[in-house]
Amino acid sequence: MFKALASLLHQRRRLVLLASLVLLVVAGAIGSSLQQHLTNGASDYDDPGGGNVTARKVIQQATGIDPQQGYVLLVRTDAPLTADAPVPPEVAAAVGLLKARPEVKRVLDYSGAHLPALIAEDGRSTVVLADLGTLSSPSDVDAVKALEHDVAADPLLKDRTLLGGATVGHVQVGEVSEKDLGMAETLSLPILLVLLVIVFRGLVAGLIPLLGGVFAMMLAMLGTRVLTLFTNVSTSAMNLIFALGLGLCIDFSLLMVSRFREEYAAGVEAGAEGTARAVRRTVLTAGRTVAFSAFTVAVALSALLIFPLPYLRSLGSSGILTVLSAAFFALVVLPAVLAVLGPKIDALSFRRGRAEGAARVVRRWERLAHGVMRRPLLYAVTGVVVLLGIAAPVTGIKFTGVDQSVLPRSVSAGQVAEELGTKYAQQPASVRIVLDAPADASAALDEYGARVGRVPGVQRVAAPVQLDAGHWQIDASVAGEPLQAAALDTVQQVQRTAAPFQARFTGASADFLAQRASIGDHLLPAGLVLAGLTVLLLFLFTGSVWLAFQGLLMNALSVAAAFGMLVWVFQQGHLSGLLDFTATGALEETSPVVLFALAFGLSTDYNVFLLGRIKEARGTGLDERSAVAVGISRTGGIVTSAALLFFVAIGALGLSRLAFIKELGLGAAFAVLIDAAVVRTLLVPAVMAMLGKAAWWAPGPLKRLHERFGVDEGGAGDEEEPAPAGARAAAPKLVTTA
Repeated sequence: MFKALASLLHQRRRLVLLASLVLLVVAGAIGSSLQQHLTNGASDYDDPGGGNVTARKVIQQATGIDPQQGYVLLVRTDAPLTADAPVPPEVAAAVGLLKARPEVKRVLDYSGAHLPALIAEDGRSTVVLADLGTLSSPSDVDAVKALEHDVAADPLLKDRTLLGGATVGHVQVGEVSEKDLGMAETLSLPILLVLLVIVFRGLVAGLIPLLGGVFAMMLAMLGTRVLTLFTNVSTSAMNLIFALGLGLCIDFSLLMVSRFREEYAAGVEAGAEGTARAVRRTVLTAGRTVAFSAFTVAVALSALLIFPLPYLRSLGSSGILTVLSAAFFALVVLPAVLAVLGPKIDALSFRRGRAEGAARVVRRWERLAHGVMRRPLLYAVTGVVVLLGIAAPVTGIKFTGVDQSVLPRSVSAGQVAEELGTKYAQQPASVRIVLDAPADASAALDEYGARVGRVPGVQRVAAPVQLDAGHWQIDASVAGEPLQAAALDTVQQVQRTAAPFQARFTGASADFLAQRASIGDHLLPAGLVLAGLTVLLLFLFTGSVWLAFQGLLMNALSVAAAFGMLVWVFQQGHLSGLLDFTATGALEETSPVVLFALAFGLSTDYNVFLLGRIKEARGTGLDERSAVAVGISRTGGIVTSAALLFFVAIGALGLSRLAFIKELGLGAAFAVLIDAAVVRTLLVPAVMAMLGKAAWWAPGPLKRLHERFGVDEGGAGDEEEPAPAGARAAAPKLVTTA
């Protein structure tokens, strides 16, 4: 298959490039509208089969109010407010404006609802609350924009009113995410270009991965746009497409271009014949590795599809599309580019004709590998101790959810959240209990409400309200902030209180508990699928049982170290000033799940790069240690450079003002860096040196399975026919490795 692909790409290189250009134009035309079709509602974090979702649907059908939607207008007044004073004109204007909105179902203010807690403690402001009907994307964006316009047009409100609440917060999270992504692209792309020119030692070669990243991102956006026709896709997908598309294109391009240079320099044919052979050998060797690497990363991200939360599923789907897009560029477009360029790949190179510099790099990596293998136990133990030390903080990991408090203070919903937390009496968390009860159940429900009221932490329980013929609602107020431990513990006790009928719970605390339970229920199946498929794929690639499980263990160490860093930085608050965030004492619940799949896949990616070259060297007859040294020497520079560039690409997400995006970007960047610096450089050669031939062991039945279905790394058996007589005796010297 790869032989046929390589020959086709060389023979039809101009047609392939023309078709790719047409595809890029189509992708740009259709994919450019993706941002307008992404969602960021609270329902993205719900398990559709959860009891809390059912409870909200019952409330919505009975009252027309969506419990997850809402506006908060924070109105500042000139004169101090008191609960019994006349309503100031600006507050009356806010109430009237909200009541006039078509999506608003109910408005609450301190006077009409007799709620003095809606007045700030200093009396200088008050909040007006609005319950809404269902608003789905993009109708929520349109509604918020219309509300902002109406407030700005009202002379009583425009200079003294801030907009907040769940609906405004969701819309502004999307806006902040889009703006921050644009900033990350603006800052990171020039830095990457400079680094790529240095790594590739030339402008032409350095531009290829960057252009490939743009191609992969546009293609992934096209695929994701099609996906939005069938399901909700979170706005965070754009961040993943940017970082993963750019990072993988850099990884794959490094491997392919380095191998092309090496094959061209090692050939005996001149001109077009030498280019054709180098392209074929590149696709047969590095191309196979790229294809397998892409497959392993996609498999890792597919574990996110096991979780029922739309947020995780959408990131898994868009991530897989991004991986496939990067692989398409590396396996189809890039070989055609190399076939057209040939030796001109080194045009505008400041290291042209200085292959001795690359040879020195290879020798340094080879000496490092031999140095590690002379004391394998020392390096193995040291590497494991270092990684476990970095991972140690993970033992105290805690989780929280996403609400308006994650927004920066530069947007109105973030300011409202801050003022509510600092200038107002602490608002009790609300728990809404929906019971499947008949019309004559009021007495039993009164007794149940009394039991709920006796739960420590419950401040008030409202009288039961009949929603329809088969459902009742009881509202309870719980002390503490909804996502803090005290309120969550109280709500859990309420949920454990014996109810006379089927009871379902919703509200911020109950919704987070349902999300946490859903993730916990699916964590083991997802982990088993990820581990099982990774072991299977690595076995098919290497033919070794040990190397398959070694890859699993090494990946686990890299991911554990990344989690430890996240806890130390984001949960404990270290470096919060430098990274510009406020520590909440916990990590956002879904970020570690996404990070686990992403970092696991990227670690396997680098593992495949290294093992593929070791396996190829071993296939030429080298002993185990020599093969490891060759593999390290030929991929050490590539993997290190790729990790550094990937660190910049995905680490750019750390510039986001949203903490959970920072967590994902910096966590993945750190995992990649620690994997390249410690795992591939020290642990892998040390462990393989200690095992020797045993590292490649497999029982007889599995050996036969690998012979039939396994991957051949493109050894001598794939070589084309010998060069014809009269071909040149020596090839021009080109740079052979990154």
